[in-house]
Amino acid sequence: MTGKSDNPFHQWVQLEQPRLGSRVVFATDDFFAAKERLIQPSEPEFIPDKYDDHGKWMDGWESRRKRTPGHDHCIIRLGIPGVVHGIDIDTRHFTGNYPPEASLEACRSDEDEPAADTGWTELLPRSPIGGDAHHYFEIGDDRAWTHLRLHIYPDGGVARLRVFGEVRPDWSDASDDEVLDLVALENGGRALCCNDEHFGSMHNLNVPGRGINMGDGWETARRRVPGNDWVILALGHPGIVERVEIDTAHFKGNYPDRAAIQAAMADDADLRNIEAASRSWAVLLPECKLKMDQQHFFEQDLNPVGPVSHVRLSIFPDGGISRLRLFGRLARG
Repeated sequence: MTGKSDNPFHQWVQLEQPRLGSRVVFATDDFFAAKERLIQPSEPEFIPDKYDDHGKWMDGWESRRKRTPGHDHCIIRLGIPGVVHGIDIDTRHFTGNYPPEASLEACRSDEDEPAADTGWTELLPRSPIGGDAHHYFEIGDDRAWTHLRLHIYPDGGVARLRVFGEVRPDWSDASDDEVLDLVALENGGRALCCNDEHFGSMHNLNVPGRGINMGDGWETARRRVPGNDWVILALGHPGIVERVEIDTAHFKGNYPDRAAIQAAMADDADLRNIEAASRSWAVLLPECKLKMDQQHFFEQDLNPVGPVSHVRLSIFPDGGISRLRLFGRLARG
């Protein structure tokens, strides 16, 4: 897979994204750089000659130099509660002003800012970090959280906090007759792997809403060799797919000529094995023509493959897809 190989947690969803409703709701201090920048989706940048009323403008969250005992922290409310599998404390462009240590806690709360007596659980103990670098930490807790609290010791700046994990909805009260988007991020669906995502991440395929521009989708490089591109996604819950939507919004001179979907009940524990196995999965949607910049709906074209947990979307030969929706009903047992 090309595109995001340096990130050890790329198979997981970024839970901190503002487009999912995540917000930084509190910071003990953000004198030099606003707390909201901590979870901005853009890559941090450094502008040498940019200053504001508080001093050097920095693209991240930065507190002033602490002259009293204690340390600084900020609180992020996740737009969609999720299980955290890994984080990246990114201090890029912070050199003489980064915190030498950081830790992370989590809680569940219905409030924007948890009450003072809220119980917090440590996900990452106090750990050393450096300047101008990514710091990836694996998280071993398997519970879903609504809030995260990032501590920095004692002060300083962090460019971005990335939170990688998954959404695990409670399906106990869901009706078997309800038609859902089984692969939607908010319903626990996620992209697992793909062969290429040079121009756009596979994780854009199942986020809420239509794409806002051509960069807000999954797009591969121009294919110069035989074959075709593909992506594998896990449904949030096994189900029977009754209707498919493939949206090529904003893709005009670079949409795929054709697409097809295969599906199966599968195990995503080993991504290498699932890719090989997916080549022989049952055909849910036979190869079909696509058009530029529009939603394509398929219902009568679908084959009755029964309950499935995973799908493989193949595009021919390459190009960009904005969104994939798989509407259907839950399969129990």
